[in-house]
Amino acid sequence: MSDSDLLLKVRDLQIEGRSDETWNPIINGASFDLKKGEVLGLIGESGAGKSTMGLAAMGFTRDGCRISAGTVEFDGVDLVNASAAVKRGLLGKRIAYVAQSAAASFNPAHRLIDQHSEAPTQHNVMSKAESEADGRELYEKLRLPNPDEIGFRYPHQVSGGQLQRAMTAMAMACRPDLIIFDEPTTALDVTTQIEVLASIREIVEEFDTAAIYITHDLAVVAQMADKIKVMLKGDEVEEADTRTMLSDPQEEYTKSLWAVRSFQRPQKPAVQTSATPIISVQNVTAAYGKIPVLHDVSFDMHEGRTVAVVGESGSGKSTVARCITGLLPPKSGHIEYNGEALPLDYRKRSKMQLRQTQMIYQMADTALNPRKTIGELIGRPVQFYMGLTGKAKRRRVDHLLEEIELEPDTYYSRLPSELSGGQKQRIGIARALAAEPKFIICDEVTSALDQLVAEGILRLLAKLQDELGLSYMFITHDLATVKSIADEVVVMKEGKVIEQGPKDEMFTPPHHAYTDLLLSSVPEMDPDWLTNLLNERGVDNIGDAAIGKM
Repeated sequence: MSDSDLLLKVRDLQIEGRSDETWNPIINGASFDLKKGEVLGLIGESGAGKSTMGLAAMGFTRDGCRISAGTVEFDGVDLVNASAAVKRGLLGKRIAYVAQSAAASFNPAHRLIDQHSEAPTQHNVMSKAESEADGRELYEKLRLPNPDEIGFRYPHQVSGGQLQRAMTAMAMACRPDLIIFDEPTTALDVTTQIEVLASIREIVEEFDTAAIYITHDLAVVAQMADKIKVMLKGDEVEEADTRTMLSDPQEEYTKSLWAVRSFQRPQKPAVQTSATPIISVQNVTAAYGKIPVLHDVSFDMHEGRTVAVVGESGSGKSTVARCITGLLPPKSGHIEYNGEALPLDYRKRSKMQLRQTQMIYQMADTALNPRKTIGELIGRPVQFYMGLTGKAKRRRVDHLLEEIELEPDTYYSRLPSELSGGQKQRIGIARALAAEPKFIICDEVTSALDQLVAEGILRLLAKLQDELGLSYMFITHDLATVKSIADEVVVMKEGKVIEQGPKDEMFTPPHHAYTDLLLSSVPEMDPDWLTNLLNERGVDNIGDAAIGKM
């Protein structure tokens, strides 16, 4: 590789994080090169240091962290020692970042298109009108609905998947030389993920853009990366080109990553028709203001079983959950708990009714109060629902932390900002379990977790279900999760139930056309899978607008 091709050079990078008065290692001497137009995939468990290293590639560290040794050079510029003015000239223009949690990254007080236009106008790349027009083109390329109008919405007025795509478009606005993608498709359903991945690949190829692609999804990184670096607890495990890494990993840890998702619960016997559902959704129609989002939705969930609700972003999956919990009272229809109608508004439900139905939210970054410690976050429902205080409360919180595989003495006093994305998600699970509910809504609970940890969480949830008779509603776009843990499957599209039935029947052909589309869109551990799929669907150019018509 010639020096002229080299864009990013990282050598012996060491990063530390401060806890109390002590500096503790996070990254232990990482090195890599990245040339123009090349994509490096960073993979590893939650807490491996992937996101920290991605930020350091921009010359940036989170509060409480520091680069203690090593160098980061971008196109000859020493980012570790560069002045704030030099970094401001690069960030947003030549170096861009796509965060894992779009909801926590957008300014809720400004419209999407205004935030999209900020970097191009401030860096004098385009005028305001030109950047808005370019934004609409990128929105269309990323298959956002109503691309000419969606930019005028506020962040809370679009779904999580739509918001993630808007952030990807924003990062592309200045056509940067380097983009850091930190789990950019975590919140996306499989069909949308294909289009976003294809569009990202086109941008990288068309503009000779280099990228660091951080992910825990091995099948996704296989489609995106030219080479892969594996991390574990801040240490480099191994690095190789993608095909070599997939076919012949050298280290045992890497081989263990390749072998995950072995867990799969067998299909349970059919529910007796006379059995009373623990939760029954009956003819529910709901709207956000005047915009209808659910249309006559009905399905049942029974004690000790798991119902997976799948569908594209914006299909109404999370909206059904909000109706069940009483956060969004339906316009018509009703919700029953053990055969008795629940008040549609949560404010009219008793403490016992509230306790029995808990929810684990998709975006742990926005679901956890950043000013409360982990002990306080889990302890609040313990005290509110169970009446425990003092030492009894502390013992219960410690037990919950142990159940989610976090050391109580280490994490009890930490703030959410001191945790990785996966660790925050596990805190959300512990907080839901604190009320000792009978029914838990899991809204993408494994989407922020690496596959090793995700499998552990699924096993834990299955164990708790068997021991406590818990019922789960699993909202997910990960069909591997559905195969692992579901008993029944409900498929939704555009606010309607398209198909539902036992898991084994739903995964056995023939399928409904939309279900078949979902199943065929699950990435495989084959670097050619995405290209082959697009060719099968008649898309010659991976970035062609025809992707949006698949």
